[in-house]
Amino acid sequence: MAGKSIAIIPARGGSKRIPGKNIKPFNGRPIIAYSIEAALKSGCFDEVMVSTDDGEIAEVAGEYGAVVPFVRSSANSDDHATLAQVCKEVLEQYKDDGIVFDFFCCILPTAPFVSAANLQKGKQILLERAADSVVTVAKFSYPAQRALKLDEKGTMSMIWPEFYESRSQDLTAAYHDAGQFYWMRSKSLLEQMRFFAANSIALPLPEMEVQDIDTLDDWQLAELKYKHATPAAPKRQPGK
Repeated sequence: MAGKSIAIIPARGGSKRIPGKNIKPFNGRPIIAYSIEAALKSGCFDEVMVSTDDGEIAEVAGEYGAVVPFVRSSANSDDHATLAQVCKEVLEQYKDDGIVFDFFCCILPTAPFVSAANLQKGKQILLERAADSVVTVAKFSYPAQRALKLDEKGTMSMIWPEFYESRSQDLTAAYHDAGQFYWMRSKSLLEQMRFFAANSIALPLPEMEVQDIDTLDDWQLAELKYKHATPAAPKRQPGK
């Protein structure tokens, strides 16, 4: 029988590239609301919490149904703290309060495409395959082996020139982290301190459901994708 599970949504304040990023309105709602609501809807968790150092983020999180039982430490609130360190702090804080979670899912706060169904699927894979972690991934749309690099003068060269003559269809498909969530056994995190653990299983997602959001251009592209994926309901005609 599976043990207790917690959703950890890490959302510190002080974003520099997109001010107020974690609670900035996305399609009319704070972007963190999508992660909270998907976690609650999934039914996978005994607790859905937000780890933050910011009072405004904590208030918004509470409005959408998450708990913020403690403030994130200053040591894990700067640009150098890793997600693994943040999750470790959360698990240890709960343990100090007498609550042990066997599994956790780190759900990013800027992941509006995250779904309850995929959270359920991730947990199922974690349990059925006895994995250390399950990571959402997306396939590169262009062969990564044919990537280019530029020097300070703009002169380009291939990173892997040995693939210059290779046909795209002959190259191994490459994937990248989709940046939505990481299901993991708590024991594996504490032992390895990394989400890409010794036995990590991928959960591939379609490219239209994946968008890294680091700049305002990324944000606008994510909103376009979201509106395309969730078209507005047709307006009701008079007399119908």
